[in-house]
Amino acid sequence: MKIQHLLVTYLLALTLLLPCIESLKPFQYSAMIDRSSFPAGFLFGAGSSAYQHEGAAHLDGRKPSIWDTFVVENPEKISDHSTGDVADEFYYLYKEDVAAMKEIGLDTFRFSISWPRVLPKGKISGGVNWKGVDFYNSLINELLLNGIEPFVTLFHWDLPQALEDEYGGFLSPEIVNDFRDYADFCFQEFGNRVKYWITLNEPNIFSKIGYATGIYAPGRCSNYIGICTEGNSATEPYLVTHHLILSHATAATLYRHKYQASQNGIIGVTVDTIWEVPKYQTTSDRKAALRALDFYIGWILHPMTFGDYPMTMRYLVGNRLPNFTDEQSISVKGSLNFVGVNYYTARYVEDFSHDSSSLLSYTTDSHVKYTTEKNGIPIGELAGGSWLYIYPRGIREISLYIKKKYNLPIYITENDPNNISLIPVDEALSGNKRIMFHQLHLSYLLQAIK
Repeated sequence: MKIQHLLVTYLLALTLLLPCIESLKPFQYSAMIDRSSFPAGFLFGAGSSAYQHEGAAHLDGRKPSIWDTFVVENPEKISDHSTGDVADEFYYLYKEDVAAMKEIGLDTFRFSISWPRVLPKGKISGGVNWKGVDFYNSLINELLLNGIEPFVTLFHWDLPQALEDEYGGFLSPEIVNDFRDYADFCFQEFGNRVKYWITLNEPNIFSKIGYATGIYAPGRCSNYIGICTEGNSATEPYLVTHHLILSHATAATLYRHKYQASQNGIIGVTVDTIWEVPKYQTTSDRKAALRALDFYIGWILHPMTFGDYPMTMRYLVGNRLPNFTDEQSISVKGSLNFVGVNYYTARYVEDFSHDSSSLLSYTTDSHVKYTTEKNGIPIGELAGGSWLYIYPRGIREISLYIKKKYNLPIYITENDPNNISLIPVDEALSGNKRIMFHQLHLSYLLQAIK
């Protein structure tokens, strides 16, 4: 299956917001956008994740991840009851797909390494699966041979099931050292050719939907929040995120001290973003929007920039929010060379007075209420499914917000109306809605760059 036909294809406007952007010509909106519209150094690419695309889930030495287990034990939580056993067969068809990327003219390809394909038991001591290593070496070489720069994600949610079984995965601080060893192995094996490393993909999504609502693997939550057999929505999302942040910081420190000088790469993290629009222009709703940004984006980026969680989270979550030791805070602070921004949609936000005596959960701790319409009018056109409302202005606003608050170089690592793909391939490839989606988002991204 060619890359054009992938159900989840991201046209990634991968851009670094550099000081030289001031040299851009004055922005004028136009539906006609091409490469010359963007500054030098702007990269166009595509992206994927291992479990969604590779297939060969039980072949050539790969062992199960928590997603392999989750889709079997919770088929009702997958809309079409599918699994990643076959997926898009990228494991077998990667050369064909890379050729298609070259034909399209892509600059970059972002993919994730399947932890259980490389280290089936999750640990170096459990043995290396060299067939898995050979696959990623071949993929990287094929990309470079075709003039395509690899962006490599180390963790895109597919934790080895062996580590989940042994000590609860990211619920345990033991994961930090195992992630460091896994990252160390990848830097050593692939780092001579990979210059862009993303340690974690959307840790805020992984924690929220995996441990607060239980919709994603490993499917944990309180029974008053969702249909889960185990979990605690009031504490586990915060604990998991804490260990994710420490895992990133440990890997980033290792890379900087051991590899960066010789390999000349950079290391960052990708966060999911939602632009929070105050539903009404009241002081309480404007504060609610900032609070929502703290609880979703600041949850990850604030510690990695300033060494601790946002004060709003400290105040509202209290002792359920873990603390960094002084040593950990120093390690976490400044651990990013860049941030990857995944942007799809926006929500209206209202202040919500939460009853402190009610059942606690990450989903309500921010005292915010989310809605998708105001006065009967949706925030944007529904692109498919039930969650993706097209709000292109949000990509400009979120980019400027992150740049101003955290002063980090930004790559847009995901931005695509993937739910539109629930239509025939031929119709999807010529679909005006997808074309409009990208034109509008790229136009607003140009405004942010300028």
